Amino acid sequence: MKRILIVEDVELNRDLLVQLLEEDYDIVTAADGAAGIELAMQEPYPDLILMDLSLPVIDGWEATRQIKADAASQHIPIIALTAHAMLSDEAKARESGCDDYLSKPLDETLLFKKLSHFLGEDAESA
Repeated sequence: MKRILIVEDVELNRDLLVQLLEEDYDIVTAADGAAGIELAMQEPYPDLILMDLSLPVIDGWEATRQIKADAASQHIPIIALTAHAMLSDEAKARESGCDDYLSKPLDETLLFKKLSHFLGEDAESA
């Protein structure tokens, strides 16, 4: 089963994502950027990271930069999840190392399409 790390500080959002994904994926969660970095760099490594950008301790932009700067974790796809919905925000997320971008509120269909794309799965099975 593929492992997804959810880095989200808002408990309600984190719980919603867990409920949405836990049937199909092994889910690990972190409530701040520092914990997200720590979990991203621990074995077994996550297969994908859903990263909020507005996080306490270390924001999602910096957490992404640190994860992508480490040879052991740089291969992990990171999808930014954020209420920052301007085109400049998406560009900033990609510049920090995010492989893709989803704005909140989440479009569940689009989320599953992106997960399927990055995890190499058939969209119907996710």
